[in-house]
Amino acid sequence: MTGARVGIYPGTFDPVTLGHMDIIRRATALVDRLVIGVTTNPSKSPMFTIDERLAMVRRETAELGNAAIEVVAFDSLLIHFARAQGASVIVRGLRAVADFEYEYQMAGMNQQLDRRIETVFLMADVALQPIASRLVKEIALYGGDIDAFVPASVASEVGDRVARNGIKGDGGVQR
Repeated sequence: MTGARVGIYPGTFDPVTLGHMDIIRRATALVDRLVIGVTTNPSKSPMFTIDERLAMVRRETAELGNAAIEVVAFDSLLIHFARAQGASVIVRGLRAVADFEYEYQMAGMNQQLDRRIETVFLMADVALQPIASRLVKEIALYGGDIDAFVPASVASEVGDRVARNGIKGDGGVQR
């Protein structure tokens, strides 16, 4: 794909939510190829392993056809990953003002590291703004209904994981 506009959408996707899916759908309209970078944040305790999250995101994005979508694991500086993928755009989703301060600082740092890669912020759909993977896991752990926050197959996976062994993944907490 010579001359194609490549975008990166990074995240832990633990689990992938309807908010993530909204940003992914909208980002595919902006780029020719969207690389969804799945990473592990050392400050978070994931419910799912990196391989499980990769499979989950691949399954949920398989039907989206606006752009070529690739789901890739990475464990490096985001800007290094973006360069390796040939990206000119980093897509970040914003839910609330609290997200903006952190994302603004990260965009500034990334700009200092490579001015050729632009960060684009997409506001989450108003109905999806409160959704956060962290809260989805907490609701599920305490027996709450997460169907309104994640795709049906993801709700099933989260429910199975909680029923089987609580929050457990790449170093998660056994309950």
